[in-house]
This record gives sequence, structure tokens and C-alpha cells, in this order.
Amino acid sequence: MSADVERHTLTVLVDNEAGVLARVVGLFSGRGYNIESLTVAEVDAASRTSRISIVTSGTPAVIAQIEAQLGRVVPVRKVTNWTSTRGGIEREMALIKVAGTGEKRVEALRMADAFRARPVDTTHTSFVFEITGAPAKIDSFIDLMRPLGLVDVSRTGVAAISRGPEAM
Repeated sequence: MSADVERHTLTVLVDNEAGVLARVVGLFSGRGYNIESLTVAEVDAASRTSRISIVTSGTPAVIAQIEAQLGRVVPVRKVTNWTSTRGGIEREMALIKVAGTGEKRVEALRMADAFRARPVDTTHTSFVFEITGAPAKIDSFIDLMRPLGLVDVSRTGVAAISRGPEAM
């Protein structure tokens, strides 16, 4: 990644209707922008709105262009860039499978405790840990588990929300 390319988390509040996600993702693919993480869920059944959280990378100009183009998609109600808005909280959840015996098994448990990851499945030769936190924390935990027997990783993608009493 060059020096001026930045990673940004965008949240898009949209009408929950068929084809909206395809239109948003199509905007990215049609212009050659990469989506590093994508999560979608309905957030208000009464108003039929969903929140799409997208992590992408680009120069400041590209990010500004993405934000502007997202705002022009008809069922989009609001676009928020949590990276440039200081009041945002980002979290992600991951399930991480580690196989090992003996000292590696003990060390995996020690590291998990230090990262506040909890075992959700245990066998005689493996663990599945659940960890929640900032993406960088999860990346660090995964890197520490590699030499201890990392087998598999499943990540949810980033969820973002504002600090304080204001809604998106």
C-alpha cells in the first residue's frame, strides 16, 4: 500500500429492500474499488432500514468519491465515514481454531486469556476461541496463534457505531 492509501470504515444506512446491497456492491466493483470487509443487517424493522458497514482502502480523493457516489444511490439514507469522524467505535468478532498439545496448548490458553478471548469449543487436541475487539487486536491475536497451531479463522467483519447519544 502506498503512503497516501488509507483504510476507511464506511457505514451506509439504506432502505431494506431487494437489490440494494447489489447496487452498493456494484458501485465498488464497477469502479475497481476493493471491499476488505462487508457486514449487513436490518437495524430497524419498523422503518425497514439496514446498516451496511464497509471497510475499503484508497487515497483521500478515492474515499471522497466513494462517499459521494454512495450518497447518490437512491435507497441510501446516510453515509458515514467512521475513520474521518472521530466519534466512532469499531468492533469485530472472530472464531479462531488452534490445534496443539503440551506446552503449545498451555501457551495458547495463556495468550487467549491475555487477549480476553474465550474458548467456546475444546477437544483434547484443539480449541476454538471467540474474540471481540478492534480489527488490529484480532490481527495481533491471530499472528500470535500461528506458531502455536493456528488451523482456521472466521471473522464477522467490522461493525461501527457513534459514541455519545446521537444516532447515525
